[in-house]
Amino acid sequence: MAPTISLRSIFTYANNLVSQVPLLGGIPNSVPSVFEHEHTSSSQSSANPLYDTTFNGVSPYDPLSGAPSCPIDGPTSCSDSSATGSCCFIQPGGRLLLTQFWDEKAHVRGNEQDWTLHGLWPDLCDGSYDQFCGMTPQYNNISGLLKHYDQEELMDAMDRYWVANYGTNEHLWAHEYNKHGTCINTLAPSCYGEDYKPGMEVVDYFVRAFGLFRMLDTYYALQRVGIEPDAHKTYALADIQDALEDFSGSRVILKCSGHGILHEAWYVWFVKGSLQSGEFVPARDTFKGDQGNCPSHVRYLPKRHK
Repeated sequence: MAPTISLRSIFTYANNLVSQVPLLGGIPNSVPSVFEHEHTSSSQSSANPLYDTTFNGVSPYDPLSGAPSCPIDGPTSCSDSSATGSCCFIQPGGRLLLTQFWDEKAHVRGNEQDWTLHGLWPDLCDGSYDQFCGMTPQYNNISGLLKHYDQEELMDAMDRYWVANYGTNEHLWAHEYNKHGTCINTLAPSCYGEDYKPGMEVVDYFVRAFGLFRMLDTYYALQRVGIEPDAHKTYALADIQDALEDFSGSRVILKCSGHGILHEAWYVWFVKGSLQSGEFVPARDTFKGDQGNCPSHVRYLPKRHK
């Protein structure tokens, strides 16, 4: 069995959002744990050191296993066609979208402030996308694999924040991995070398996606500029977009359901290196499909309890 990585340590470090280099040693003990983090009022948030720094686009992470060792000065995805075939360069799906839901109902174990994770999608550089690519094996026993690699803490967090609106969470996780994760070339078993064991790539995909999700606190990013769920107000779409792009540094695509109700936020990234150990770099360029479907003013509705 591969050595266990503490998810508490990974997410604690990620929420500090200040390091510019990959992890080389221990995790600072003074940083608050994201597993203890709850949303606060605007006045409380301003005094909370967890929120003092906006995301700078770098997310250090020690991979679970013997993933490729990549140079720190390697190319960023979608920037160098000569790097084709490398386990240290994500291609052809080098434009990664971290997608979040604002569901109309609060989920079991969740609360009224929870944006939830939809997935991490490797779109092509021109904004189109592939799916079910077969670069890695498909898996349908995601929870079994996570348990096998001692990732119960990650599973517990996913059961709150990576939840299905219909059907089971297990089905959603398998769908997201098989449709999107299998299109990330650096997760291919051949990139792990002789130390590869089935399912290692699954753990790396879910740890990495969930770690990035926890950095991108959409509720707080809007709350800090006075945009909060309200059954009666409408908000300018430009104000929401500006708030999220200022907070994340990346391009953000907003999606609405019927009647201009805010429903999804997609954060756009490149990656410098492999998914397993690379740095997320904010994508700010224009591309096909970079426009959402929301009107100029939208509703951001409070959640209802099921």
